[in-house]
Amino acid sequence: QVQLVESGGGLVQAGGSLRLSCKASGKISSANSMGWARQAPGKQRELVAAITPSGLTKYADSVKGRFTVSNLNAENMLYLQMTSLKPEDTAVYFCVWNVPREGQPGFSTDYWGEGTQVTVSS
Repeated sequence: QVQLVESGGGLVQAGGSLRLSCKASGKISSANSMGWARQAPGKQRELVAAITPSGLTKYADSVKGRFTVSNLNAENMLYLQMTSLKPEDTAVYFCVWNVPREGQPGFSTDYWGEGTQVTVSS
């Protein structure tokens, strides 16, 4: 099992910045990728940023140029630097870790944290 704990959420004014952190622990093997997803009330959960252990990144169009995902492999940490925040960024943000399944080549499991609330006021 992998445990993920997010921190860093809060209330911020539009145009402000926040940095989210995610600490992974437990039975962690080499992750395929790590990322951040968010879910606003009444909306589906969407992946906003992802990174591979080698540093390749991918972003949703809605956050490109404003959010930066990074990781510290040695500490099993994942970060999301959010700038120029907008009210539409308000959501619960989740850390997700995609880990290969032992003994099942080609299969993987997504582990999710409990989430941290980000609220952007206008």
